[in-house]
Amino acid sequence: MSEALVRVDGLKKYFPVGGIIFTKGWVKAVDGVTFEIRKGETLGLVGESGCGKTTTGKLILKLLKPTAGKIIFDGRDVTKLRGKALKEFRRQANIVFQDPYSSLDPRMTVFNIIMEPVRIHKIHVDDPEEFVIKLLYEVGLNETHLYRYPHEFSGGQRQRIAIARTLALRPKFMVLDEPTSALDVSVQAQILNLLKDLQRRYGLTYLFISHNLGVVKYMSNRIAVMYLGKLVELAPAKELFENPMHPYTKALLSSIPVPDPELARAKERIKVTGEPPSPINPPSGCRFHPRCPHATEKCRHDEPALKEVGKDHFVACWLYA
Repeated sequence: MSEALVRVDGLKKYFPVGGIIFTKGWVKAVDGVTFEIRKGETLGLVGESGCGKTTTGKLILKLLKPTAGKIIFDGRDVTKLRGKALKEFRRQANIVFQDPYSSLDPRMTVFNIIMEPVRIHKIHVDDPEEFVIKLLYEVGLNETHLYRYPHEFSGGQRQRIAIARTLALRPKFMVLDEPTSALDVSVQAQILNLLKDLQRRYGLTYLFISHNLGVVKYMSNRIAVMYLGKLVELAPAKELFENPMHPYTKALLSSIPVPDPELARAKERIKVTGEPPSPINPPSGCRFHPRCPHATEKCRHDEPALKEVGKDHFVACWLYA
């Protein structure tokens, strides 16, 4: 088992409701999350919209200040880093955002977009133009794209430029925040294969955030399932798909579309009733209990801890206590 590059322990992020001075309540976006990402692996993070996936990624990168908890990166506590130390951390840990249409400055050429982080971090490059051209070739573009602007590219090409900009700093760790969800289906596979190729070439470690379970299965070594700010299951990708244990995970996997009509009719679908509760006032006990068909009185009052129930398989559910 490889060494952990990223560890988060009891990570929380609460957003005030009604103003900072006169606060009426708190949105508990991330509420006590603990996990690790091993060197060279891809950890997939899945869940419904609003469950806290993107917030978790931003907290790890210190793009958001955590309310509580610790972030350990490569053996070093980075939770309270500031100034030069934070800048150096940002060189090693970076992000590819969901929307390539808004993550690139429309007033800058591709050359300036890719060179901007290099200049900010004061990295010496003998020949900047040659440096950028090499990066463009690595992501499937070429020198003819060097002095064009973002509006001259397709969505897939823009995402390749965003990936090249991230690679310019040679990071160890990347948060991929739904990097293909804004792209055409025909382009998604190309970007996913590019990311896997870059990971093999440079030994990168990924946190892959998505709601597309098929994509997560393809990309990930392990998968963490999140519900209303909490992790409810964490397991190797193959194990999670073959043997899901938490009722919420089972419901998520049963919702995956099946292309064969005969198999689709035969497939058992688990229906989850109701809507996700508000993160301002989450339910007591297990947060999934108002929608869970197996909920007991214990589920309503006592919160289950994430517990190992098999080899590298963790579940937060009283059914396996």
